[in-house]
Amino acid sequence: MPQFIEQRIDNQVVHIALNRPESHNAFNPTLVAELTEAFLAASQDEAARVVVLTGRGRNFCAGADINFMRAAADFTFEQNVHDGQAIFDLMNAIDSCSKPVIGRINGAAIGGGAGLVSCCDIVIAVERATFAFSEARLGIIPAVISPFVLAKIGVTHGRELFLTGERFTAQQARQIGLVHHMVTDEAELDAKVDERVQQLLQAAPGAIAAAKELIRTVSYQPKPDMRATTAQWIAQRRASPEGREGMSAFLEKRSPVWQPTPKPLPE
Repeated sequence: MPQFIEQRIDNQVVHIALNRPESHNAFNPTLVAELTEAFLAASQDEAARVVVLTGRGRNFCAGADINFMRAAADFTFEQNVHDGQAIFDLMNAIDSCSKPVIGRINGAAIGGGAGLVSCCDIVIAVERATFAFSEARLGIIPAVISPFVLAKIGVTHGRELFLTGERFTAQQARQIGLVHHMVTDEAELDAKVDERVQQLLQAAPGAIAAAKELIRTVSYQPKPDMRATTAQWIAQRRASPEGREGMSAFLEKRSPVWQPTPKPLPE
């Protein structure tokens, strides 16, 4: 029985929900493993035609769990590589799922959460949702999610958003191609998800699987080739002085040393 995700199938649609609302559905190793397994199983399930991914509570996914980040600060290089590979494997399981994946984005998607969004075939977000590739503000980089994110939003947007780490709105996410449809509230979110599901069910399952493989083959370099490289990058950054300072500052709720002191407002 999964501990941190919920899963059900209804009328050929697999519904998968991150279920750590008290932690804003943040990643920990168990959640990552459960979510990976769920998508691998859905990909092979002949009864499934569509997968819908969402989060419980007010947010979709806040990225890495604070307690896990605290523990990761003391990981060995090899442990960080292993963790990076596990997150890559999760992204790849979603990205390469033989069934179309709809992202039902019900709130904030930060860091690895925004990585999940980039792996979905069709993304629908509520207007209040916010997004960020915030890793640089923690002294690290969005290494293992980068092949999936850049394939979705392109290098030009990655150049700005990876470097600033800033938050951006659902409207901005739609403009750069991370989000396809924006709705005002969760009632409209469910209605739009249902409408997209019905459209997907009009297409042949085998043709959809082949079309997804076609897109991956024609458009991008094989992402599995990047597994070792990107996992090494994230491990190096976590072990770097900036990575340790960024994590410490985040956990201690202070500004890291590279952030300038805010200028006082004029009187």
